[in-house]
Amino acid sequence: VQLQASGGGLVQAGASLRLSCAASGRIFTNALWGWFRRSPGKEREFVAAIRASNTPYYANSVKGRFTISKDNAKKMIYLQMDSLKPEDTAVYYCAGRIRAGGNYYEAHHYDYWGQGTQVTVSS
Repeated sequence: VQLQASGGGLVQAGASLRLSCAASGRIFTNALWGWFRRSPGKEREFVAAIRASNTPYYANSVKGRFTISKDNAKKMIYLQMDSLKPEDTAVYYCAGRIRAGGNYYEAHHYDYWGQGTQVTVSS
C-alpha cells in the first residue's frame, strides 16, 4: 500500500485547507485511516481517524474545526481543516492500518504512512 498526501500550504489564521491522501492497494475499504501531524520540536500527534464504518475520531485540539472523510470508490482520505490556528502548523501525515487491535490514536499501530504535507498557518 502506498499513500500520497497533498493539499498543504501557507494560509492565514481563520482560513481553511483540505488535505487529500491517495491510497493504492486492495485494503482500502477495510482499513482504519488516520491523520497525524508533527510540529518542529514536538512529537508526532494524532489528529483524526476514520474507521471502515465511517466512524470518525478527533483530537480534542481539532474537534469542531476539522472533519475527516473518505471516498472508498476513489481510495481517497480527506481532512477538511477550518478555522485554522497558528498552532495547527505542522507536517501532516496520512496513515493506514489493517491490523486489528490497538488504539486508533497511537501512531505505532499504523502500518502504512504517506510522505507528509506541510501546513503553515500565519497569525
